[in-house]
Amino acid sequence: QVQLVESGGGSVQPGGSLRLSCIASGFTLEHYAVGWFRQAPGKEREGVSCISKTDGITYVMASVKGRFTIFRDNAKNAVYLQMSSLKPEDTAVYYCSTEVACGSTWFSEFVKSWGQGTQVTVSS
Repeated sequence: QVQLVESGGGSVQPGGSLRLSCIASGFTLEHYAVGWFRQAPGKEREGVSCISKTDGITYVMASVKGRFTIFRDNAKNAVYLQMSSLKPEDTAVYYCSTEVACGSTWFSEFVKSWGQGTQVTVSS
C-alpha cells in the first residue's frame, strides 16, 4: 500500500523545537522531491519547505529561514522537518507531499490529495 504519513507534531512553548516526520511506505521516498506545507485556521495552505529529488537542493520559505531545516534519512524512507525557535505564528496543521518540485528559490506543488497532517501548536 502506497502511503505517506506525517507525525511528530505537538504543543510547545515559544522558542521550543519539534521534529516532524514524513514516512513513506510502499515506495522509495528518495526518488521523489518532498515538500512540507502548513495550514493555520482561517488561512490558506502555504508551502514551508521542500527538498529536491536528485541533488538535495532545499527551499525554505522566508518566514522560517534559519529556524526550519528539511532533510532526508533514506535508510528510514523518511523526510524530516526540524523546527526550532518556534513562534505562535507557526501554529498550524503540517502536511507533507511528494507532488512537488523545487529549487533553492522556488517551490511548486501539484498536490491532488492531502494526508491527515500533524498539528503543531506553539503557545505559552
